[in-house]
Amino acid sequence: MKKYFYLLLLPLSLTNCYTYKVAAEGDDAAPLNEKAQTKVNTMQPKVAMAANQATMDMSEAKATTTHPQKKPAKPRPTSITEKLEPNKYYKIDVADRSYKIQVKQWESDSLVANVIHKPKKILKFHKNQINQSTIAERRFSQPVADILTVAAYTGIGVGIWALVSQ
Repeated sequence: MKKYFYLLLLPLSLTNCYTYKVAAEGDDAAPLNEKAQTKVNTMQPKVAMAANQATMDMSEAKATTTHPQKKPAKPRPTSITEKLEPNKYYKIDVADRSYKIQVKQWESDSLVANVIHKPKKILKFHKNQINQSTIAERRFSQPVADILTVAAYTGIGVGIWALVSQ
């Protein structure tokens, strides 16, 4: 029983909630804001209909003024120096080898970076060596976090059940 528990615990301990995602041309935070905006717009009339008909005009006027304006989307980075921002984590491909790095700074045409969790290991790459189409930014993945949470709760439940059933 102990052996199986350790075999179950090992893969869970080696996973994390961060994924690396390559930014596509159409990928931006603006579509998420539009979805939230339409959800607010569909909910607002329902609330206004439930209110008194005499105050309907005032609630509609108030609803149009309280909606946040759409923020203009940040312009897409065109050069590699704009894509790789300092103090962020990325996965890059250089000379058919993949690196997970934390960008420190740009020194003219060279990228100075650290390997993740190894601050003493400094890497330097020329901007022409880095494959720009495969630059992936590290992002938090909520579905992975939910799966790990359910797996942890299930493991705890099985452990308690095993202790109680003996």
